[in-house]
Amino acid sequence: MSKITSVDIVNHFWREVWQSRNPDAIDELVAEDFVITSGGIDIHSRSEFKQWVATFLSKINDFEFHIVETFQNESGDRVASRWRVTGKNNGFLGTAACQSPIDMSGTAIWHVGEDGLLQHNWVERNSHEVFRKLAVE
Repeated sequence: MSKITSVDIVNHFWREVWQSRNPDAIDELVAEDFVITSGGIDIHSRSEFKQWVATFLSKINDFEFHIVETFQNESGDRVASRWRVTGKNNGFLGTAACQSPIDMSGTAIWHVGEDGLLQHNWVERNSHEVFRKLAVE
């Protein structure tokens, strides 16, 4: 039987939470004291993260999440992922819900705990470019 890698853990998270659009899956996949750092802001706790994901999903209709690539460091406690989100604007980034196409890419760096739970996620995305496009539509 093969060992589950940290890449497997992160890809499972992508499938269960983002591709399935299911914030409740977070309960089984991240630590209670999970932190996501997005846009320089820390969101603390599993429950706050679930709310953040639900809000994010509500702002993009026809939401699709694409895994571009995922790899881990030698020790397996850090995983890097490139991803892409597409859909239609439903008020994303505070813009009017105009249903314009959204195509956003980003990277995520994960800390995976020894217990297999996700501990921290640092996210960078091209939201400024997406905002500029949506703000003029």
